[in-house]
Amino acid sequence: MDMRFLESFVTVVESGSIADAARRLDLAPTTVAQQIRALEADLGSRLLMRAGRTVKATVAGARIVDHARQLLEGVQTLRSAASDTGLPAGPLRLGATPTALTGLLPPLMRRWMHAYPDIRIYIEPGTSSLLLERVQTGHLDAAILVHPAFDLPKTCAWSLIRQEPLMLLTPSRMRVSDPLLTIARHPFIQYDRKVVAGKMADDYLRRQGLRPKVQFELDGIEHIAQLVAEGFGVSVLPDWPLLGASDARVRRWPLPAPCPSRKVGMVWMRGSPRSPLADALHAHLDGIAAAR
Repeated sequence: MDMRFLESFVTVVESGSIADAARRLDLAPTTVAQQIRALEADLGSRLLMRAGRTVKATVAGARIVDHARQLLEGVQTLRSAASDTGLPAGPLRLGATPTALTGLLPPLMRRWMHAYPDIRIYIEPGTSSLLLERVQTGHLDAAILVHPAFDLPKTCAWSLIRQEPLMLLTPSRMRVSDPLLTIARHPFIQYDRKVVAGKMADDYLRRQGLRPKVQFELDGIEHIAQLVAEGFGVSVLPDWPLLGASDARVRRWPLPAPCPSRKVGMVWMRGSPRSPLADALHAHLDGIAAAR
C-alpha cells in the first residue's frame, strides 16, 4: 500500500473536495482521483462518494479514516526519528491566523528559511480555536494564534509574541476627542463576539456603559477595517500588526484605561516526537513582535 494514496484519501475527507485536496497536496486533481481509485482497488471497497458539491467518506471510508491518520502519523514519526539533520524530517507544519499570516509570519519565515533552507514549510490558515485543536491532535507541529479565554492544557507549550490592546478604528477624516463618545454617536461594526477579542471588546464597552448602534457583526479584522475605510462606521479591534504601509483611509485611536489586550503567541505540544521542530522555530521568535 502506497502511503501517498492514504494521504490523498485523508486530505480529500478533511477538505471535502478533490480539487481542494489537490491544491493542498500540490498535485493535479486527476492524480488525486487516480490515487483514490488505486487505494479503493487495493482495499476492495469504495471509500468516497459525492454529496452535492462536496465529497465525503462512504461507510467503509469513515471506518478507516482514523486508522489511515494513525498510519500516516506513524510514518511521519519514523521519518523524523531517522532524520540525520538534527531535527525531525520536514515539512514544518505551521498554523497561523489571518492576521498572523500578513503581519507576524513573513519575518519569522525569512529567519527560518535562512537557518534551515532544506526544511520546507507547510502553512495552514485558520481560526485560533481550529488551529489549537489541530496542534493538540498532532495535525500541526505548531501554530501562531490568539490565546483562548481559558488556560491551556499542561501538555501545551506557549510563548507570547505580542500583546495587542483594543483600540478604536475610524475613517481617517474623522476627528476624535473622546473615543467613547465617538463609539456612542456613530454606526458601529462589531467584531464577532464568538472570538476572543470580539468578546473582549463587547465586555469592555459594557463596562463603559456603552450600547453602540451595531450596523454589522462579522469576523475578520481586515474585512472590518475595509468597511471602516469605506465609511460604514467605526469599530473596536485589537491593535493588529501590519506588513508594509498602513491604509491611509483609517486611523487608530487609543481607548481609555483599563483597556484589555489580546495575547498572540505560538503554541505547540510538549514531548511530541516532532517538538524539536517547534522548539527550533521558537528560537527565532525574538524581535518578531516588533513587526508592523
